[in-house]
Amino acid sequence: MNAHEIDYLLHGDDMQCVEIELDPKESVVAEAGGMMMMEDGIDMETIFGDGDNNQKGFLGKLVGAGKRVITGESLFMTVFTNKGSGKKRVSFAAPYPGKIIPVDLSELGGKVICQKDSFLCAAKGVSIGIDFQRKLGTGFFGGEGFIMQKLEGDGLAFLHAGGTIIRRDLQPGEKLRIDTGCLVALTKDVDYNIEFVGKVKTAFFGGEGLFFATVQGPGTVWIQTLPFSRLADRVIASAPSSGGEGRGEGSLLGGLGRLLDGD
Repeated sequence: MNAHEIDYLLHGDDMQCVEIELDPKESVVAEAGGMMMMEDGIDMETIFGDGDNNQKGFLGKLVGAGKRVITGESLFMTVFTNKGSGKKRVSFAAPYPGKIIPVDLSELGGKVICQKDSFLCAAKGVSIGIDFQRKLGTGFFGGEGFIMQKLEGDGLAFLHAGGTIIRRDLQPGEKLRIDTGCLVALTKDVDYNIEFVGKVKTAFFGGEGLFFATVQGPGTVWIQTLPFSRLADRVIASAPSSGGEGRGEGSLLGGLGRLLDGD
């Protein structure tokens, strides 16, 4: 294996964390700010790119960092290495309510494509790059952007998604339509495209958006019940108005007050 062989344990239910157990000299790479706690003996280092073992020299690291910039992520990632003599543990926390999804790339054809904000951490040696969709419609109307992340290698990676996670193993030719924000990840053999909902009235007044993500098997897809964007929209919509008393959600005059003020 090129990637480090790490062990892990998931804690919690709705606000999970993953505890990674590292043997001496083993490493895990993570997004900046994801670490929750670590034991004495673990060394933390900020690096360019993704820590892929196949990156050679400064140019290779620069290319890895450039891939992350294109996806809107930071130039830097953090590598946690066990510099002690025995097993050491480091834990990473989920950024919002949901589930952590362990994916073993060696069992999934060596590649998984995921939404760019879903990656949490991975064994060092897993390559974290970009995946351009083959059809322009996917890029312009996908809701989550033209570019998605791809995880390649033979090690363990951990994704995070909101709410409950549903895994669907699609048979050859089996098709599934998914809200674009609810699609978390898919294996490399799944055909992924964007389709218009088909009816103008449904598109504009149905509240489900103009487009669906259409996936077709064979392969595996992971779906989340609560995309962060949907959660954020509900929080913003429920936030009290800055217009003063009598305008809150619980007020009988709340809606009328907003209407009269032109909000």
